[in-house]
Amino acid sequence: MRQVALVLLVFLVVSIQMVAGTVTGKITYTGTPPKPRIIDMSKDPNCTKQHAVPVTTQLVVTGPNNALENVVVYISSGALDEGQTTAPALTYDQKGCMYIPHILAVHTNQEFQVLNSDPTLHNVHAMAKVNQEWNKSQSPGAPPIVAKYDKQEFIPVQCNVHPWMHGYFVVLSTNHYDVSKDGGLFKLPDLPPGKYTITAWQEDYGTQTADVTITGNETKEVNFAFNAKPY
Repeated sequence: MRQVALVLLVFLVVSIQMVAGTVTGKITYTGTPPKPRIIDMSKDPNCTKQHAVPVTTQLVVTGPNNALENVVVYISSGALDEGQTTAPALTYDQKGCMYIPHILAVHTNQEFQVLNSDPTLHNVHAMAKVNQEWNKSQSPGAPPIVAKYDKQEFIPVQCNVHPWMHGYFVVLSTNHYDVSKDGGLFKLPDLPPGKYTITAWQEDYGTQTADVTITGNETKEVNFAFNAKPY
């Protein structure tokens, strides 16, 4: 009898753990977004020769059907901080004298590496205010810069050698986050039953929030629309 009870208890615990919902959605814009500006890289020939077609600024990245990309979407209320995930190692590369990805989202205390894949010198200036600010040079072929942050913060990053290089480290105290892509889409899976606040952040347009309730193994759709503004 004890073995049967133990089996039933294990089955119940596993069943409870398997009850999890998903929030999906799309980020769009209304109004008139700014026209992408061509980046002038002529001061460093090592940069220009890597682009057959000139690249443009990434402050606002749009797609078909009014899609808005590079928007960070995360659970800002209602989800416990489960601790650092076992996600694959994350990298922030300097390639073609651009930051790839433009926005790197990480969990607090999650290590990531900054690479220099270019044949030219860069420096990485992470302008944190809540966490520790740092500014490090990185020559071609240099070892990766290993970094992590222990507090939630949206940290601007820039290269003082190439002033057009801008990006963000987005440090979050939740495992439930995504960055909109592929037409403005995002997905937040593995949400236990509960009430949540979802925040969407765009570096130029600010934040929007929405509340959602998960009751079981279901998928809820939450969409955000930002009011675009030209330069």
